[in-house]
Amino acid sequence: MEEYTTLLRCPKIQVRKTYARVFSSQTFVKKLMSISGMSEPWVTAQVQQKRDSKCIPWENLRDLILTHPDERKRVDIFALSIYGSVIFPKALRHVDEAVIDLFDRLEKGITPVLAILAETFKSLSSCRKTSDGRFIGCA
Repeated sequence: MEEYTTLLRCPKIQVRKTYARVFSSQTFVKKLMSISGMSEPWVTAQVQQKRDSKCIPWENLRDLILTHPDERKRVDIFALSIYGSVIFPKALRHVDEAVIDLFDRLEKGITPVLAILAETFKSLSSCRKTSDGRFIGCA
């Protein structure tokens, strides 16, 4: 756990507050507004439905990273896009609502380390079972 905490640069995270996805009253749009600092009409226009979850295209986040006036928000959006594209890739070239939920909780000091370790273990186990699979990140 300590190695993942170091890799993810989460030294301020409270180990006793572990991430577990629960449905809250705050919607996907509101969380994305909070993280990106963008207006509700902008966020609503970017949201897409992919399979069973809501997503935002990575290209939209990339454009926001390049043009957002607030440097802190640019860094947050960049980190969000890394979480969505590398750590929890569910829909190709999209960041889904589970990643937004996890990222939103980071601000509250809730650690994603155990969830990421579990996803890594599931992915590696799946690769081992198929014998010809290769690890491409948390699936």
